[in-house]
Amino acid sequence: MNRPHDVITLGRVGVDLYPEQTGVGLAEVRTFAKYLGGTATNVAVAAARYGLRSAVLTGVGDDPFGKYVRSALRGFGVDDAHVVTVPEQQTPVVFCEIFPPDHFPIHFYRRPKAPDQCLTADHLDRSAVREARVLWITGSALAVEPTRSTLLAACEARDRGEGHRGEGDGEVDADVYGETVFDLDYRPSFWADPAEAGPWYARALRHATVAVGNLDEVEVAVGTRDPDRAADLLLERGVRLAVVKQGPRGVLARTQKEEVVVRPVPVVVVNGLGAGDAFGGALCKGLLSGWPLERALTVANAAGALVAGRHACADDMPTLEEVDELLRRHEEAADPSAPVAVPAGGRA
Repeated sequence: MNRPHDVITLGRVGVDLYPEQTGVGLAEVRTFAKYLGGTATNVAVAAARYGLRSAVLTGVGDDPFGKYVRSALRGFGVDDAHVVTVPEQQTPVVFCEIFPPDHFPIHFYRRPKAPDQCLTADHLDRSAVREARVLWITGSALAVEPTRSTLLAACEARDRGEGHRGEGDGEVDADVYGETVFDLDYRPSFWADPAEAGPWYARALRHATVAVGNLDEVEVAVGTRDPDRAADLLLERGVRLAVVKQGPRGVLARTQKEEVVVRPVPVVVVNGLGAGDAFGGALCKGLLSGWPLERALTVANAAGALVAGRHACADDMPTLEEVDELLRRHEEAADPSAPVAVPAGGRA
């Protein structure tokens, strides 16, 4: 148990209360299902589904939902040793509305401050953060102090000078030590002044080797929604791999030497939230397995599609066998008119 983690994620956690009735607003919903949620948490669970040793650095309240979070994480095989209990704060809950195929309003109950926004540098296990094969950081964790400074301290604990990044060789190389993946994960309601997000994103990008975001998020990070221009600007900021999720146009990934575009996988959409986090967990698997870039993107895209066709986020993260089966069925499908998911931009 002393070996380094494959993946440590840093960011939010919550208890998802998702309606069991679709196509109606919260005022009309009668019953809800309870799940584990939160972007960083979902990615950690998704990574664990692929057999990766994962942990999440986050915070919960000293309340029954905090106990539920810890129990759920352990049940999913995620190390909860880095989950901080913050006194006098409540574990947040999250409600959504489900209007398939592409409208999923989400309502965060995190005020005045969520425990995962109270992380300090004293909560960092710098050795664990430094030695993890992937550190997955999230843009929403930059919105509020002290977690903002804690995230940057975690990045600095991994910095080994410019030489550790490499230039990208056309493959996702498992031998690149210490990937820092910046999930751009932008939530405007988390920011007192959304105009401040761009400069803080720029600062976090200095530490990242990989950047992942949808069109809204890359616009915050580099000022453009054009996927080609955004990918180039992210590479100019120093990442070796830029991943731009384009909804119905699929996913664009670019290094200095290679470009891959993967189309969405057809699926009947149930709930698009969490699909982007499923993408993230699968991307971690590809990064650490040394898969060619096209294979990594294809599996990540299909993982997002699978979760878009399910009700929950963390609880419904797929295994590699499920992803490969979906891809096999997709290749063999005779009906090209099946409904197309827009999973990659989904966000819980």
